[in-house]
Amino acid sequence: MKFLDQAKIFIKSGDGGDGVTAFRREKYIEFGGPDGGDGGRGGDIVFEAMQNLNTLIDFRYTQHFKARKGGNGEGSNRTGAAAQPLVIKVPVGTQIFDDDRETMLADLDQPGQRIVLLKGGDGGFGNARFKTSTNRAPRRADKGWPGEERWVWLRLKLIADAGLVGLPNAGKSTFLKAVSGANPKIADYPFTTLHPQLGVVRLSMTEEFVLADIPGLIEGAHEGTGLGDRFLGHVERCAVLLHLIDGAAGKVVDAWRTIRHELEAYGGGLAEKPEIIVLNKTDGMTPREFSSRRAALEKASGAEVMGICAVTGEGVREVLRALQKVIIEARAR
Repeated sequence: MKFLDQAKIFIKSGDGGDGVTAFRREKYIEFGGPDGGDGGRGGDIVFEAMQNLNTLIDFRYTQHFKARKGGNGEGSNRTGAAAQPLVIKVPVGTQIFDDDRETMLADLDQPGQRIVLLKGGDGGFGNARFKTSTNRAPRRADKGWPGEERWVWLRLKLIADAGLVGLPNAGKSTFLKAVSGANPKIADYPFTTLHPQLGVVRLSMTEEFVLADIPGLIEGAHEGTGLGDRFLGHVERCAVLLHLIDGAAGKVVDAWRTIRHELEAYGGGLAEKPEIIVLNKTDGMTPREFSSRRAALEKASGAEVMGICAVTGEGVREVLRALQKVIIEARAR
């Protein structure tokens, strides 16, 4: 299944049913009169967050959603049937924006969460509603009210506790595969990860968290360079960022500053999130190189820097424990 995290769709709630003009005429019945019933209510447009969905790919092929019209009224004061709501199922973490792509209409971040985005039109009145002491035989019946319609944008932001960020080839996919059951593509060239990946990290029977890996960022990503920064939205909900840096490639301070600049340019509060900085590929450095690069990075960032080798597993457990500690504190808040 292909990953799609943005889609534009057209939605329209159902029109209300029409009221009817009818009169009671029965042989040997002394009192007749108007008995036209009201129209039924049109169907609502409802969005529901589903746990078992993780992509918006279905909305690439089906882009128009229209609820049914309410039933028309009938004689004998019978009201038309109300139309059933049209339920549109989306992944947990889906945000709904107006056509301007800036006004957020809903944020479905909990499994089973539902929202009525468009209400169906009210049914029209039948002629029985217009009977008065001076107008005993009204012939007026109203049409149903039209439903609402609009174009909306759906944007999926994955629900994860921790997010992996870094330059291409920093070893993010290797790390995700080593610590979870995810099976991302791994190769020795940049941008092997083309869309976000999720993995569940289990430290014990009772300790687990969700880790998200996004495509690597490069300088100028906020201006569209490389794959751009569009996928950064998938780590906006994370409690902590794991900044992975290729220690064997050298220039670790420049690599750290590049990513920090892109996070600040993107906004969304990413630059203010807790950050754990990790030098990866310690097996490709001598102890002296690792020590000097770690010291330079700690001086530039003002934070403690950890070292790991995702391939051999060296230092990985300590990093996961550090992530879990921040996540527990965030959940408590």
